Amino acid sequence: MTHKIAVLPGDGIGPEIVAEAVKVLDALNLDLELQSSPVGGAAYAAHGHPLPEATLKLARESDAILFGAVGDWKYDSLERHLRPEQAILGLRKALGLFANFRPAICYKELTHASSLKPELVAGLDILIIRELTGDIYFGQPRGRRVATDGHFPGAEEAFDTMRYSKPEIERIAHVAFQAAQKRGKKVTSVDKANVLETFQFWKDVVTEVGKQYPDVQLDHMYVDNAAMQLVKEPKRFDVVVTGNMFGDILSDEASMLTGSIGMLPSASLNDKKQGLYEPSHGSAPDIAGKGVANPLATILSAAMMLRFSLGLEDAALKIEAAVQKVLADGLRTPDIYSEGTTKVSTREMGDAVVAALQA
Repeated sequence: MTHKIAVLPGDGIGPEIVAEAVKVLDALNLDLELQSSPVGGAAYAAHGHPLPEATLKLARESDAILFGAVGDWKYDSLERHLRPEQAILGLRKALGLFANFRPAICYKELTHASSLKPELVAGLDILIIRELTGDIYFGQPRGRRVATDGHFPGAEEAFDTMRYSKPEIERIAHVAFQAAQKRGKKVTSVDKANVLETFQFWKDVVTEVGKQYPDVQLDHMYVDNAAMQLVKEPKRFDVVVTGNMFGDILSDEASMLTGSIGMLPSASLNDKKQGLYEPSHGSAPDIAGKGVANPLATILSAAMMLRFSLGLEDAALKIEAAVQKVLADGLRTPDIYSEGTTKVSTREMGDAVVAALQA
């Protein structure tokens, strides 16, 4: 069976890191049909829109999407609906990619690259599950207006709406509990129920769903406490489930526990297991073209693609083992480099993963 993969490199370092992930996929000799298309700022420059119809059509028709990154400062003056970042939001909405998986794993070779003491992160393995198509990022109404009440009536103000429906919360809660059943059987639901009605509702619904999983321990934590506990005692967590905005922030915080955000892959899935796979970091236009970006998060995202959307578990494990091998061999891109290791370029790191696969 041939699997169709949409390859969307995007902006900044996106093309560099995606090229290395494609190189790794090619080395596995799988029956994959890879087709590229522009997205983000690159698509705006070529077609006048960050998510052209042809790119969206390719994404819809593919089994999975391998995504780089979007965004560049030179597009910051565009109207919001034309900015590169709207491409990723548009793909999430159009494909119904509601469940975002962000594993934060600290490889033993990188414990000293973490911002925390080695004993706090050695053996770290957290899975953050972020609801991806609701919350304040998509809630309506939103916009700007002249205030008619509040502290400064008559002043210009901006507003966004935080909202969640019961089915949205239920489906992401089921994803989290089912993931926990295959791991440490513990779910931490992160909310702000003491202040926000939306997240009191979230807490109530997650608690209700949790009764269907008596083998999984459920606890609740306010988002500010969760942020603190991630740097105080990160290994207390197994599966963390939360809303779109809180998940965005906490998963980036968790990435630094692993040594670098360049090590953090992600998967965004819909209910058909069609998924978008991307590194958790951004486009980093300041280092684009310099050959210093870490491609491992993108390569590990490709492994997640093989596992979750294509059902190719053995191939996914081979990639993950190859990444561990190059780290054990002491190869490091600048973001994870330390004295006594060998600094390599983006391309050299990709070549090393391929060599480890073929060894």
